[in-house]
Amino acid sequence: MAPEDFVAAEAALLDAGRFEEWLDLFTDDGRYWVPLLGARQADPTTHNSIAYEDRLLLKLRIERLKDPRAHSQHPPSACQHVLQRPVVERDEEAVATVLLRTPFIYVESRGNDQLLLAGTCRHLLVRRASGWAIRLKRVDLLNAARPLPAVQLFI
Repeated sequence: MAPEDFVAAEAALLDAGRFEEWLDLFTDDGRYWVPLLGARQADPTTHNSIAYEDRLLLKLRIERLKDPRAHSQHPPSACQHVLQRPVVERDEEAVATVLLRTPFIYVESRGNDQLLLAGTCRHLLVRRASGWAIRLKRVDLLNAARPLPAVQLFI
């Protein structure tokens, strides 16, 4: 599978609510990062982030979403990713990694409420024998520093 197709398949898993399968796309050291300052933020450890999560934290979020007592999921949330074609920014065959940039629109709906976000996603992918895996998914929101309502799912 081409890395561009992998990014589309990853978004499709999220839109279908197949979060465990989505988590399986990450490497053991994989991270999901939504910087508070958007593209201006260079480091997740020297400034607050909207999200900076490793596999364990992602797994905990997924378990919370499935918990029937999770108040934030009554009614349940749903999402839709609208992606532009991913662009390869860097392809390092020697270390089997590729960096892609994908502009997107994200819609999250719950009951009568709908949240619309836009931005650019960057995937640092690692080639494994079984296919691509995510080492880092960075989501730079447009106007990220503005007050945002709680995002329940994964951008």
